[in-house]
Amino acid sequence: MTALDERPATRTGLQQRAWDALAAVMDPELDEAITSLGFVRSLDAEDDVVRVHLRLPTSFCSPNFAYLMCSDAKDALTALPGVRHVLVELDDHHDSDLINRGLAADAGYKGTFGHEAESDLDELRLTFRRKAHTAAAERALTSLLRARPELGEHDVHAVRLRDLLPGDPTDALVRRREALGLSVEDDAPVAVDDHGTPVPPSVVGMWLRKARSTRISIDGNAHFCRGLLATRYPGAEHDQAPRDEGTAPVPVQLLTRRPA
Repeated sequence: MTALDERPATRTGLQQRAWDALAAVMDPELDEAITSLGFVRSLDAEDDVVRVHLRLPTSFCSPNFAYLMCSDAKDALTALPGVRHVLVELDDHHDSDLINRGLAADAGYKGTFGHEAESDLDELRLTFRRKAHTAAAERALTSLLRARPELGEHDVHAVRLRDLLPGDPTDALVRRREALGLSVEDDAPVAVDDHGTPVPPSVVGMWLRKARSTRISIDGNAHFCRGLLATRYPGAEHDQAPRDEGTAPVPVQLLTRRPA
């Protein structure tokens, strides 16, 4: 085992594949990969066994968000070819014991929380995928409006995917549209509701302002949670990647030390 300040610069083949799999696991509320946020406290991968410990900014983070991230992490790692056994555990949370038992038993969300589970994980994912799509649309449209000052908010209803600037914000929007089953054709309108229905020109300005509020809320929460994590776990800031406009996962140094 290595100390926190002596982490290896390279990873084994299985370690890298496991890290890449975790980089696709998102915090549903913050719309960012758990690797970029610094939520991966340790990862050990050897032979056909992968062990992961996750950590969160506070002990009272929402249990349903916590379970979703842990469950998604286990699913992503279990899907790796050649992996026989996966152990994912959440540290230092008020429901750690309950969540870890449920994960070990593959009990599912409702099986883990029983009557406290108000909805299933698919409903929870859908809610936050819709918010992520709204925020991504605002980022991409705002980038376009800044680059083309002759356009105003009233022109947004006519913008198509092909009109957006190339780069992270547009790529992120396409991914989030795909996650919702929305069209990603070049001529698809950008200003659409959660079901892909175009926003009417008469209300597109209000829609964009509401979308901006959603994006600011997500980004603000992300920055706040990063600070809380670094306060709770000194040094955790070194395991975080800068949040960019596309919220694209960026690999950071691998933690190999199992927490005490």
